[in-house]
Amino acid sequence: MRNFTALLLLAALFTACNNMGIEIMSYNVRHCRGMDKIIDYSRTAEVINRISPDFVALQELDSATSRSNGNVCIDELAKLTGMKATYASAIKFGGGSYGIGLLSKEEPLNVKVVPLVSRGEARRLLVVEFENVVVGCTHLALNQEDRAASMEIICSTMQEYKKPILLAGDMNCHATDAEQLILGKKFITLNNPEDATYPSIGASECIDYIYAAKDDNYIYKVKESLVFAGDSIVSDHLPLLVKLEVCKSK
Repeated sequence: MRNFTALLLLAALFTACNNMGIEIMSYNVRHCRGMDKIIDYSRTAEVINRISPDFVALQELDSATSRSNGNVCIDELAKLTGMKATYASAIKFGGGSYGIGLLSKEEPLNVKVVPLVSRGEARRLLVVEFENVVVGCTHLALNQEDRAASMEIICSTMQEYKKPILLAGDMNCHATDAEQLILGKKFITLNNPEDATYPSIGASECIDYIYAAKDDNYIYKVKESLVFAGDSIVSDHLPLLVKLEVCKSK
């Protein structure tokens, strides 16, 4: 909460600059299986289309699995939203794979997939570079020590870029947890952690987050941080959106 408040206060000092407006969403879609246990790509796509972000960081994506009847979840969503799809497999599953991905209105320039730490299901960091911004997507482990180690990897990986850097994902932890403090050395939390994202029905905790990398060259001004509670049937997580402006400080 301190990071979020400090960010808003800092942004208020810099209203006159050349702004780049960005809308970024984080959404654990549970392979597009709703709380009614129905897999429905069009329903998930409708949420994305209605919100219409520039980037959507997606978690729990099936790719050509028996559970998805051979469908590639992110490709189905890309077709229904008109966005570009970037996928990163985390594990082999059901004859296909299971992982994370990013939908973008803009064509990616470069893509990197980085293994993270997990004693159970393998985890990945997906880093997608665009002309003016770099966007990361992840879904962290259930074990706190693994999450902490993964935070260190995320920090070292993302600092390689010389552009504004955004990170979004299902972090499986809370804003006050020790591993979040590790990430906080290099990143600022953009969404309001007091807005619960999970579970979708009767949401009581925030475990989905959107961040920006700390960089003296850029200022991040949060215009809105939104959780869409009306979409509770679509997944077991609620969609999270941050609208922000990025401008050069020098």
